[in-house]
Amino acid sequence: MTVKTIDKNELPAAEERAAIEIDVNGIAVEAKPGEMLLSALRRAGIQVPTLCHLEGLFPSGACRMCVVEVDGMANLAPSCACPVTPGMKVLTHSERAIRARKTIIELLLADHPDDCLYCVRSTNCELQKLASELGVRQRRYVGNRRRLKEDASSPSIVRDPEKCILCGKCVRVCEEVQGVGAIDFAGRGSQSQISTAFNESLNIASCIYCGQCIMACPTGALREQSHIKEVMSALANPELTVVVQHAPSVSVTLGEEFGLKPGTDVNGVMTAALRKLGFDRVFDTAFSADLTIMEEASELAHRIKTGGPLPLLTSCSPGWIKFVEQFYPEFKNNLSTCKSPQQMLGAIVKTYYAERENLDPKKIFSVAVMPCTAKKFEAGRVEMLHDGMADVDAVLTTRELARIIRMRHIDFHALTPDAADLPFGERSTAGKLFGATGGVMEAALRTAHFLLTGTELENLKVDAVRGLKGQKEARVKVGDLEVGVAVVSGLQNARRLLDEIRNGRDDLHFIEVMTCPGGCINGGGQPFATDADAVKARMQALYTIDRDEPIRTSHSNLGVKRLYEEFLGEPLSEKSHHLLHTHYVERDVLV
Repeated sequence: MTVKTIDKNELPAAEERAAIEIDVNGIAVEAKPGEMLLSALRRAGIQVPTLCHLEGLFPSGACRMCVVEVDGMANLAPSCACPVTPGMKVLTHSERAIRARKTIIELLLADHPDDCLYCVRSTNCELQKLASELGVRQRRYVGNRRRLKEDASSPSIVRDPEKCILCGKCVRVCEEVQGVGAIDFAGRGSQSQISTAFNESLNIASCIYCGQCIMACPTGALREQSHIKEVMSALANPELTVVVQHAPSVSVTLGEEFGLKPGTDVNGVMTAALRKLGFDRVFDTAFSADLTIMEEASELAHRIKTGGPLPLLTSCSPGWIKFVEQFYPEFKNNLSTCKSPQQMLGAIVKTYYAERENLDPKKIFSVAVMPCTAKKFEAGRVEMLHDGMADVDAVLTTRELARIIRMRHIDFHALTPDAADLPFGERSTAGKLFGATGGVMEAALRTAHFLLTGTELENLKVDAVRGLKGQKEARVKVGDLEVGVAVVSGLQNARRLLDEIRNGRDDLHFIEVMTCPGGCINGGGQPFATDADAVKARMQALYTIDRDEPIRTSHSNLGVKRLYEEFLGEPLSEKSHHLLHTHYVERDVLV
């Protein structure tokens, strides 16, 4: 099924026309001509439940949970797919509408496993929530339940099709937002299910492991591949030195798991919680984000000076790397050879840090707390092995870290903030910006300007690459050179840009791509129930950190400078290439 993505730019005339008035539950509500009823209701603060609606995408009307009574219509109307009309009279919570919604939930539960106590989404499941709200307290429909096999083959994502309610949100996100199409509807009628091509395992499908399907799923049909058991076992092993790093975006999202407002920066409290869990060292991945910038900006400067493959494509996002490998293999040479900050810090911990602390690298268990399910896949890639050891041994999502904190009954609100350990606790705000789309670009431009001209960028804040827009472009003056840059988040946007370059566009030098819309602040491992306002608040928190703290460029990070002086030599040196860079092995190509 082909579904059109709404482009708000296509509707300027409707936006400019005068608002119309509709009657909702006896109250006058203002609506915009041409918009769907659900949108007008939400703007007026009237909540109508839905299981299939995705903001910004053309409505499918699949779940029918949002049905309302509209005067003059014989049948209940799905508000998500019902355009407003002048004088429309609507009852959103009539007895008939509520009874219909309740029946839908009861029918879904008749074919749903009764294992809520064991489900990772228990207490955070939209189906469970609606069943409770609608007063479903007994089983009225019984029958033979579908028995489908769980797919745990992927290094990042587990599919449990028995818990699938066929809302189609995962399919639409995968195809329309990410441009991947790894899953789709298969079968007919009662045999319908969501599956991969030829019903193969997810690990050999075109899945890029981004986890956006998990974020969209209203039940436990999709979840991350958990590393909690491995981490807890390592923490209990006295022979291991267990170190942990946390990604730049996690500190402004973890608090939501404990009832704090989106965008609350809990960096110090999170560090204290990690220490209380028993980690021997707590490091900040923003340190290695600065390290990544030193290498990547140097790589950009080198390619510009020597005529290397341009545009240079960032390599921080593992879902994006897999996307290029599968769909655009001709651009592999354009990818930066830099490892991601996660992998760089993992490599440095098991070499430089092990030497410095006189530790056996084989006795170091390296954990990363990340906003991203694809980071689990990245940590296990063969390219990320060093002397037979993985750079990173286990990856926890933001959600998994919250589960461990609750498991150990740590009172998150009572903790005294603490600082990360040296030598990998120092960071610039440029490294912190990595958590939002455009952040890598802004950090890289600051340092690339310095490397190419010897002077600082006049205005360190680069407004043109900030914000949640899916594709942003700018021309930045670096000495006598005008550098063309682009920032993309969401791989459908990346697909469009790569197609332009494939067709001859040649005015760009550097492109940042983040797999997830909005960047890591909206990653597949972040807290559920993320709305646009929450993502904006997270992004603004990172911008505030950048505005208020003194060290704002990666090349000003004293810890990074010491690392080069004591161990690496200089950016792009032989040692840095050995530890901090990689080349991706040939894989099967999808066309």
